[in-house]
Amino acid sequence: MLANASIRFVNLGIEINKLPKNISIFGFKIAFYGIIISIGMMLALFVIFREAKRTNQNTDNYYDLAIFTILFGVIGARLYYVVFEWDNYKNDLLSILNIRNGGLAIYGGLIAGFIAACIVCKVKKMSLLRVADTAILGTVIGQILGRWGNFFNREAFGGYTNNLFAMQIKYDEVGGVISKSVRNQMKLVDGTSYIQVHPTFLYESAWNLMLFAIMMIMRKHKKFDGEIFAIYLIGYGVGRFMIEGLRTDQLILFSTGIAVSQIVSCIAVLAGIMIIMINIFKAKKQTA
Repeated sequence: MLANASIRFVNLGIEINKLPKNISIFGFKIAFYGIIISIGMMLALFVIFREAKRTNQNTDNYYDLAIFTILFGVIGARLYYVVFEWDNYKNDLLSILNIRNGGLAIYGGLIAGFIAACIVCKVKKMSLLRVADTAILGTVIGQILGRWGNFFNREAFGGYTNNLFAMQIKYDEVGGVISKSVRNQMKLVDGTSYIQVHPTFLYESAWNLMLFAIMMIMRKHKKFDGEIFAIYLIGYGVGRFMIEGLRTDQLILFSTGIAVSQIVSCIAVLAGIMIIMINIFKAKKQTA
């Protein structure tokens, strides 16, 4: 057993000692969270451009699309988070600009990025649903990798668990919200305090990896534009709804006590189902 390990997957026998949250280059600290997000974006673009080329689309259009969706996606992800955590920012507005330590909400990024894509597709006269089928493959890759930024930040975890994947985090290194139930289940290991929680970032990364595999298989057999996008909306919506229920750092819809991400997840699932149903009705009408 490592003394004072930063993170321990106690039931898997995995221990990680002195896991840094950032690196220092010429005295300037760069968070691993940001590095991982950046790598995720680059991998996402690689997948998107490759898929556009495979489907004989004009890849030049995707450069403009990438610039605007990434820019507005980051802004949207930050604003979404800040709006529902306003009490933490209202007295220090400049802190809104500090995203190096986290504070990005994926749904905010997806919504803002989609709006930007709608505008670009309108201007360039591109098929929005065809673009969505292409771009969503890269998006989910970015999500798979991006969740590991939460791992380095020791955030986006769930409540107490002792299941196979139970994760212990050194108490004084925790970056996320510690609920009362988690605090009551604190573990003392060789004089060091740890919380023991669901690694929800890992659950979501694994779920998205499975979803990506399904989307990659289905893309070669799709019957209409928007089908892969619809599969994503349904698959990610279902997974995020379940995983969000485990998290202790939920963004709550003001004073309702309802998790915003679970509401958006339900909307995403319904939207995906609607896209599929509309196209099924269109196909039946054409063959009638």
